[in-house]
Amino acid sequence: MIAHIQGRLVEKTPTDVVIDCHGVGYQIHISLHTFSQIPDAENIKLYTYLQIKEDAHNLYGFAEKKERELFKLLLSVSGVGASTARTMLSSLAPEQIIQAIASNDVGTIQSIKGIGAKTAQRVILDLKDKILKLYQIEEVSGSSYNTNKEEALSALEVLGYVRKNAEKILEKIITNTPNASVEDLIKQALKLL
Repeated sequence: MIAHIQGRLVEKTPTDVVIDCHGVGYQIHISLHTFSQIPDAENIKLYTYLQIKEDAHNLYGFAEKKERELFKLLLSVSGVGASTARTMLSSLAPEQIIQAIASNDVGTIQSIKGIGAKTAQRVILDLKDKILKLYQIEEVSGSSYNTNKEEALSALEVLGYVRKNAEKILEKIITNTPNASVEDLIKQALKLL
């Protein structure tokens, strides 16, 4: 396993970098999050993950260990491959993904291009306990009303309201009355929509 590579930055694109390490150029796949954190300095260090498959050996690089660990966790989910995990880390910061998983926020995970409802639910189901333990996050007490929010949001969508508008209204209602039931959320949202 190659744990990290340190060397001279030869090439940098939003999806890949090439690092010259003692005369050998390593092509490393990166996320947009890592791309934004790579300095334009000549010497850089990336934490890496080597994925070996029948037809390819791919090296993935990360600016932080935390992002690499999250990438490995995402790969452990059935149906999430390296390209999907990299897309997730390109769409959201690692902290946002960790928070979404810890708080059962299916909507945030599903907002990532290529992630459907089933995959988002599977990611949360498979990783929530690991994320809470690994990052020592307390179970979010608001997850119950987060579920209420999701149910209310689904009901409002069925009634024909646009998801984004309904979500904004529900956020305001939850801020004012955090323990509102699903029925209360729907009633108050209908008054405001």
